[in-house]
Amino acid sequence: ADLTSRRGKVLGMEIAGKREIIRAQAPLADLFQYATDLRSLTKGSGRFSLRLSHYEETPPQAAHPLIEAYQKSRAAQTDK
Repeated sequence: ADLTSRRGKVLGMEIAGKREIIRAQAPLADLFQYATDLRSLTKGSGRFSLRLSHYEETPPQAAHPLIEAYQKSRAAQTDK
């Protein structure tokens, strides 16, 4: 549930001894606090690793605030 709340997609789950391995994809922007949150959810026993999988178009609801911030930044630069 925590991964899906971060726009993640669970690709698979497997058991490795006493551990459960979850393979998923999620936008990097939504994972900045994930290590801390995962430790809280698992009482300190959870860990994760990440690597770049691919690039994807940003959904409009996430892109809109970024575009607005960029436009404000450009406007402030031209006012100087």
